[in-house]
Amino acid sequence: MSAADLVLTNAVVHTLDPALPQATALAVAGGRILAVGSDEEIRSLAGPATEIRDLGGAAILPGLVDVHNHHLMAGEADLFQLGFAPTDSFEAVVEAVRAYADALAPGDWVIGEAFGSLLLDDFSRVEARRRIDEAAGGRPVVLTDDSHHNRFANTAALRAAGITDETPDPHQGRIVRDPVTGEPTGLLMEAATIAVTEAVDASLQRTPERYRRASARAIEILHSYGITAFQDAAATVEIMGALRDLDADGQLHAWVVSSLLSSGFLFANTPFGDELVARREEFRSVHHRPDFVKVALDGVPPTHTAAFLTPYLPDEEHGHDHCGVTTMEPAELESWLLRTAAQGLGAKIHCTGDAAVRVALDAIESVREAGHSGVRYQIAHGQFVHPQDRPRFAALDVSADISPYLWFPGVIPDAIAQVRAQPDAHEMQPNRELIDLGVLVAGGSDWPVSVSPNPWEGIQGLVTRADPLGRTPGRLWPEQAITLHEALEVFTINGAKAMGVDDVTGSLTPGKSADFVVLDQDPYTVPIERLVDTHAVQTWFAGREVYAR
Repeated sequence: MSAADLVLTNAVVHTLDPALPQATALAVAGGRILAVGSDEEIRSLAGPATEIRDLGGAAILPGLVDVHNHHLMAGEADLFQLGFAPTDSFEAVVEAVRAYADALAPGDWVIGEAFGSLLLDDFSRVEARRRIDEAAGGRPVVLTDDSHHNRFANTAALRAAGITDETPDPHQGRIVRDPVTGEPTGLLMEAATIAVTEAVDASLQRTPERYRRASARAIEILHSYGITAFQDAAATVEIMGALRDLDADGQLHAWVVSSLLSSGFLFANTPFGDELVARREEFRSVHHRPDFVKVALDGVPPTHTAAFLTPYLPDEEHGHDHCGVTTMEPAELESWLLRTAAQGLGAKIHCTGDAAVRVALDAIESVREAGHSGVRYQIAHGQFVHPQDRPRFAALDVSADISPYLWFPGVIPDAIAQVRAQPDAHEMQPNRELIDLGVLVAGGSDWPVSVSPNPWEGIQGLVTRADPLGRTPGRLWPEQAITLHEALEVFTINGAKAMGVDDVTGSLTPGKSADFVVLDQDPYTVPIERLVDTHAVQTWFAGREVYAR
């Protein structure tokens, strides 16, 4: 065995490899794990040029894995946009717009996120548009909600997007209107946001360098949380181009899997679908794998656009028997999955209602019956899964891509409870049952839909079923809690398997990439309520330190 480049000793190494779950030291050579074991075993691998570090008893985990985020969108928000919390009141949002606009030149756009789903009613009134107009001093304003499925545009932004009193609702979208005058209030739902997105893109004149800066910034933030692998859940040519260019320059310090957009639903970017799939190999690089497609099969519950098997709570607009619909007909989805599976592409399928989950599983069953056994499939979000469909995940080898940040007690569950009957409204994320059924459960932040990609918020939430930040009381369906070790698997090896990168990362196994995080506390030894206080002290990717606290 060759001499190590780096030896770390006097540590508590949690490998997440069942063959050797714990060690005290590890060795790195050529950017890969050379060995894990005792201090004595690993010191024997040192040569004259080996760097040896005594970690003083610090805990080490494999680099953490985020199986679902929108990293470039988050990087843009961090660098270039107004930010406010989903818990902020409408008045707080107005004042945030005012303060931000005051620092801009006349005519500059105010782009911001993310107002909470509980404010949808506030933004459904013409008075809200007028308030934002005044706060922005006439500048165009576009604000995104916490689901990132809906946006608010003020008068100047609506004008730039060409949306008037006479503009019809687009397919799979809705322009919210004043019930008396019929004029747009400014709130745009689902596909109705596309015109405004196109207007924003035209005004910002986004360049490859801007995309690259945003991608790099997002990865810096992910490193600060110990994340070294992630899946971008809605990749465009711009996003994948930024990743490819970073990697070509030796600056992509993460394993990245992209999910190529299958349709224009919610996204103004082109190309998508078959045209985008045909170009995927342009963007493949050492650390970037464009190996999935993305299907947004339904919307989100608070806007009645998630597809359910049973009706929403009745209201004046939707009546008594509204269940929501999927964005693709079952036959269309099946055809798309068969076509992409034949090209070796897996799929990440967004399903927030149980009817969407069933349609997705039915289509995947057809793909498996056609002989495509090795293609990876993920049901993304899957808050609501009918009991009859839960065993099908394991039977069809489908991963559950869960975002615990979005369902422990807080704004989004409260908004769902306003439109769905109890107890179903709070019976979200049956994680205990899925794991017991043998389902691969993998964790994703959905950042920037979640305010932060901090995996420890998700890990603690999985174990406690409570808000780890203490903002909202109570526990959400506590019977579905999982163990700490299972939660750590969800954010390491399980995510790597779901993404198809477990050959190189996800556990501290000899031969894999030397991706690991040194922590300020050992999660196995602290009270569960303090898991969220765990921080990365150092993050390493391929044997290189990419973050130091």
